[in-house]
Amino acid sequence: MKLGEKQQLMIAKQVDFGVYLAEREGDAEKVLLPKRQVPEGAKIGDTVTVFLYKDSMDRLIATTNEPALTLGEVAALKILELGQIGAFLDWGLEKDLFLPFKEMTRKAEPGEEVLVTLYVDKSKRLCASMRYLYERLRKDSPYEAGDTVKGRIYEFSGNFGTFVAVDDKYSAMIPSFEDCSQYKIGDVIEAKVSNVKADGKLDLTLREKAYIQMDADAQKILQIIERYGGALPFNDKASPEVIKKEAQMSKNAFKRAVGRLYKERKIEITETGIKLK
Repeated sequence: MKLGEKQQLMIAKQVDFGVYLAEREGDAEKVLLPKRQVPEGAKIGDTVTVFLYKDSMDRLIATTNEPALTLGEVAALKILELGQIGAFLDWGLEKDLFLPFKEMTRKAEPGEEVLVTLYVDKSKRLCASMRYLYERLRKDSPYEAGDTVKGRIYEFSGNFGTFVAVDDKYSAMIPSFEDCSQYKIGDVIEAKVSNVKADGKLDLTLREKAYIQMDADAQKILQIIERYGGALPFNDKASPEVIKKEAQMSKNAFKRAVGRLYKERKIEITETGIKLK
């Protein structure tokens, strides 16, 4: 019997308060399916699809209700209340799902939805975690390059970028050179698919097509030059790392925008930097 998973079990015994289920006839290990959950007309020998979890008294119990989250899956669940050591989430069953504070990646309040996965803790209880989502997100999305999608931010990485769960289930990332500093974990954003990788993961962008984005990038560069007192201490030959740190854009985007400003005679490009005219 698998805790936290849906499975087919056989009705092995009937009692006044429900039926006991087993994997096969003669098994000693049995689990109760309460009377209100027993399908009408069910009898000994019939199989029932159930989900196994633990009740408030820590006893293994079966339910025919559909949980919002099973082992190996990811889902956005609403926080019902906060306790002393964690939060309680609504996952569609009689017992709320516990999310320990140590498994949170940000502070959350009742009424909010948080993206979580399900795991079995050291005490053999089912708990939720906002961590370890990356490896559990699906890679079989129906989206193609150019599609507009919605996703929930679940992690930031300085080396790689901003990790997003598209539709709360598909693996996606915004590259690190794009500025996501205005967002926080849990924000739902709209983005475009820029690439579908060979393994099915999605690359996303918040930027418009190059000819549209160039104007916004040019204005941003002017603002950066002004912050430096009218003279930027690097030019479009700087390393991608410097450009990313100072302008939060790729080197190609930076060069396009600088070229636009130069043609408009708003800047002067020197050996060591860029100055306002």
